[in-house]
Amino acid sequence: MENKLVYTGKTKNVYALENGNYLLKFKDDCTGKDGVFDPGENSVGLTIDGVGDVNLRMSIYFFEKINAAGIRTHYVSANLNDTTMEVLPAKVFGKGLEVICRYKAVGSFLRRYRDYVEEGANLPAYVETTFKNDDLGDPLVTKDGLIVLGVMTDEQYDDIKRMTQQITKIVADEMKVRGLDLYDIKFEFGYDAEGKVMLIDEIASGNMRVYKDGKYIDPMTLSKLFFA
Repeated sequence: MENKLVYTGKTKNVYALENGNYLLKFKDDCTGKDGVFDPGENSVGLTIDGVGDVNLRMSIYFFEKINAAGIRTHYVSANLNDTTMEVLPAKVFGKGLEVICRYKAVGSFLRRYRDYVEEGANLPAYVETTFKNDDLGDPLVTKDGLIVLGVMTDEQYDDIKRMTQQITKIVADEMKVRGLDLYDIKFEFGYDAEGKVMLIDEIASGNMRVYKDGKYIDPMTLSKLFFA
């Protein structure tokens, strides 16, 4: 029986499985603008041959580490032959929420706050949340805003912040071993039928900014360096 397509995303398609889980099919599309990759952009800007495969490989690597650390994720298993990952069902917060953890002042953070911070300044695992809304440019939303709008509870936000910082440290430590510096990373979280928070989506080079010797590393190069 053919799996039922339930959602077509920018970088992945989602299919429903008979066992109640879902299948993510990774694509070679990347977010960006004018043919240049940018993890902070809202639309697909380019297609890079093979990026789906390396994104899945990195996701498998980190999901297994995060699960082993006792942090809840939706990851069940993966199949590199058809670039798919089986995941547990999870509801997204609101109509979609992105959670960013920042170690350095770059990207949209720098654009917003350049009057107060220098480029590349250290940040203390700073966590921010944005609504996934292309038309509004993924607006920032505070903890109080998320609670007032009924998107999540106080406890769920605290869990997300704590888990984000824990997961970011796992990723950053793995990068550091390879002589690479993680500047920021973007995650998505969801919750199960009991309201418990879990990491969802992917953990791939396209969702993070990584530098080597002060120079930005593009996603495909990063994946090659990571698995070298």
